[in-house]
Amino acid sequence: MALLEIVLEGDPRLRQKATRIRTVDDGLRKLAADMHETMLDAPGVGLAAPQVGIGRRLIVVHVPADYAEQGDPETTLTLVNPEIIKAQGSVVGQEGCLSIPGWVGDVPRADAITVKAIGLDNRPLRIKAHDFLARVLQHEIDHLDGILYVDRVEDKATLLRVPDDEEVEGPVVDEREEAGRERERHQREALGVGVGD
Repeated sequence: MALLEIVLEGDPRLRQKATRIRTVDDGLRKLAADMHETMLDAPGVGLAAPQVGIGRRLIVVHVPADYAEQGDPETTLTLVNPEIIKAQGSVVGQEGCLSIPGWVGDVPRADAITVKAIGLDNRPLRIKAHDFLARVLQHEIDHLDGILYVDRVEDKATLLRVPDDEEVEGPVVDEREEAGRERERHQREALGVGVGD
């Protein structure tokens, strides 16, 4: 397995609709394993193939036990050609994205969904999800259609910069801070948030 580079907002590959996968083969299974490793290393709870520059309809999800609420089970999924076939309810919740690091926003999503997909064994799957898992699946499936969570934010005032908790020692800090300011300026422009806000 290998860590893959995560594509950031502004890269046109994030805005393209991914192509359907005809059959699952060893190459796709390796890509899925690499995506899973990349997602866990990031760390994140979901990753879509376009986020690693691959325009194919593949997502991986890993929600640890008790992640959103006490008693929630651990869920690990790899879905080929996932499609939401049923959605119910509506709830607004905060989301972030590995392709838009350092930002979160309030996004309305269906509270419960049914997804049909293909597994890595080429067999059809149906998954019923609610609450946080439903949100993660909708977020990742959106990526397959070139949609980012910021496109679904109804109130842009809810887009918030999240401070970086990472501590770095030595002279690298100055270079990282400058690069971070430049990246933040580009991200604010891409998100439609005023640079001086």
